[in-house]
Amino acid sequence: MTELEKYITTTMGVAEDDVQRIASFFQPITLLKGEYFLKAGRMSERLAFVQEGILREYVARDEQEVTKWICTKGYFVVDLSAFIFRKPARFNLQALTDVELHVIDAANYKRIGEVLPDWNELEKRFITRCFSALEDRVLMHLSMTAAERYDLVFAQRRELFNHVPLHYLASMLGMTPETLSRLRARAAT
Repeated sequence: MTELEKYITTTMGVAEDDVQRIASFFQPITLLKGEYFLKAGRMSERLAFVQEGILREYVARDEQEVTKWICTKGYFVVDLSAFIFRKPARFNLQALTDVELHVIDAANYKRIGEVLPDWNELEKRFITRCFSALEDRVLMHLSMTAAERYDLVFAQRRELFNHVPLHYLASMLGMTPETLSRLRARAAT
């Protein structure tokens, strides 16, 4: 069973027969380190699930890049608003390592509803999970100190600290690289 099939089964509560039907709409692709899945300003025609590897979701402003999220195995990657509302993407999605994805284009995404009668309910659960994750991240930035944000992400996603450049992690956590270095040194003692 692929990571995508596991996600659909456990997170969306889909029956095994329907899992296979949903998964059949996705195609495997590989991105090499440094390649883009999506660039800001372009139309978002695809949604992907990370089977293996790491991608960075970021926005470039002036000469600065702000990392919105680091996507790893078991996460969907998409500029959801751009994909659903058919408008230019706001974010860049770039592979930080070689990445294996399960990708579905917009046309096939719509076709799932023709095959699965309860797709509207499943899609609502999926989008609600995306929205809830976004709310959690906003709350983290509004209500936690830099040290608390570091501790939470380190506890939940420790593997990032071994595979992602620290300045990307600092940006995602809303702190300077110097603050992240200080917090890492504090945690090591």
